Amino acid sequence: MVSFAVVLFFATTGLTLNHPDWFANQQRTVVKHGVADAALIGKAPSHEVDKLGLVEMLRSREHVHGAVGEVRIDDSQVSISLRAPGYTADTYIDRDTGKYELTEVSSGFVAVINDLHKGRDSGKVWSIVIDASAILLVLVSLTGFVLLWFLHKRRTSGFMLALLGTIAVCALYKLYVP
Repeated sequence: MVSFAVVLFFATTGLTLNHPDWFANQQRTVVKHGVADAALIGKAPSHEVDKLGLVEMLRSREHVHGAVGEVRIDDSQVSISLRAPGYTADTYIDRDTGKYELTEVSSGFVAVINDLHKGRDSGKVWSIVIDASAILLVLVSLTGFVLLWFLHKRRTSGFMLALLGTIAVCALYKLYVP
């Protein structure tokens, strides 16, 4: 029963990942504009881009969230990408004028749980949750085999069904997966 929520979560998200068309059109895109402080984008006299300052400015001003995925700096532009499950925020800042364009994409609840299923943009702690879940699922499967071993009247038929199921999955893979 410890793994009940894990089994339910991964079974549900396995289904939603397999049928993305069921949940199409849940994505919402918002484009925002603003002007960054000259000191943050590296205009004279410092010429140094304050990456942390820019990210914190965007968080407070535009209410973006997520982990910093990438910060790219060149002579004319700074780009900042924030990522979270089911969410992206990409900002492009013109270093000459300080003007920025922020594109925020929220993909909905199903995209969030699908990204959690895959461990995308979810961090180290969630990665440990996925690993622990996998271990629990292996233990649940092995426990079924061990219990079947002690059910003398059903042992042979149970192991035969397990073998047939394994053969069927392997055959489906060989026949239908390109």
